[in-house]
Amino acid sequence: MHKNLLSTLFLCCCLLFISACSDDNKVIRLTMAHTLDSRHVTHQAMEYMAERLAYYSDNQMEIVIYPAAQLGTERELIELLQIGSLSMTKVSSSPLEGFVPQMKVFGVPYLFNDSEHFWKVLNSQLGQKLLDGLAVARLKGLGYYDAGSRSFYTTDAAIRTPDDLIGSKIRVVTSPMAIATVQSLGGAATPIAWGELYSALQQGVVDGAENNPPSYYLSRHYEIAKYYTLDEHTFVPDIVVASQKVWQQLTTQQQHWLKLAMQDSVTYQRSLWQSASEQALQAVVDAGVEVIYPDKQVFQEKVAPFHASFKGTPIAAQIAAIKAMQEAL
Repeated sequence: MHKNLLSTLFLCCCLLFISACSDDNKVIRLTMAHTLDSRHVTHQAMEYMAERLAYYSDNQMEIVIYPAAQLGTERELIELLQIGSLSMTKVSSSPLEGFVPQMKVFGVPYLFNDSEHFWKVLNSQLGQKLLDGLAVARLKGLGYYDAGSRSFYTTDAAIRTPDDLIGSKIRVVTSPMAIATVQSLGGAATPIAWGELYSALQQGVVDGAENNPPSYYLSRHYEIAKYYTLDEHTFVPDIVVASQKVWQQLTTQQQHWLKLAMQDSVTYQRSLWQSASEQALQAVVDAGVEVIYPDKQVFQEKVAPFHASFKGTPIAAQIAAIKAMQEAL
């Protein structure tokens, strides 16, 4: 609580997320925070968004970015958006589940066949509807970043089939869907904060975790967890979210500039992501990691009962719409 209080006070007292509109010489300053390392390509994409916003606004607007969880966890950052003490953040869709239940659809395992299918959905009316649905939580969805697919990595034994997960403690984000996914595959889901995961792996608190290649590499988790199984059980997007309170204080022109900067940032981030993933995989292989390419079908069959459990729920309609887009490819 002490850390949370300090972060909030710091934001409220020291960061002017929007300048006084009565003074034409003032710059509209938006504060943005996230939990990733500043070396991450997604941080680079946010820096590019700041550059583009300055360009479009002729330096009338700027974005100040605070990386590496300086201002709190993803959930804490979302809460700061809700009260207007933070302008924007980049979060995984997973923590948004607790604020907007429809976001749970992204946590359904083996729902997307590949990256092409995934991005077809994000760029569709359904993808936009999911962004717009954040309004019920006093949030403004601005766009999606590529976060690739999530796969398992472990310390003592490789995961080649779902049976290898039985009895294994796997770190997950604090998300009902992430927990249920690991449990449906036979593992013991263990929510742990990202910043605490390295030591948790080192001390044997958990036997493994799951994430995309760049995060696995940049976190240096590969130093301890030497087995990386590319089962690609979920494609969970990163989402750039703004405070609805801050958004509504912007003029229509300022909102337009920010939308343009966001679009440019998305294009840039996607261009960086593929090469970053390939480089990360090669780097961990060079460091002695065994990369496993399992038979995904046996994993898909294992989660079939989990899929069936959504029958009759709002998520079932979303699942059907997403599968229909795959058939149309």
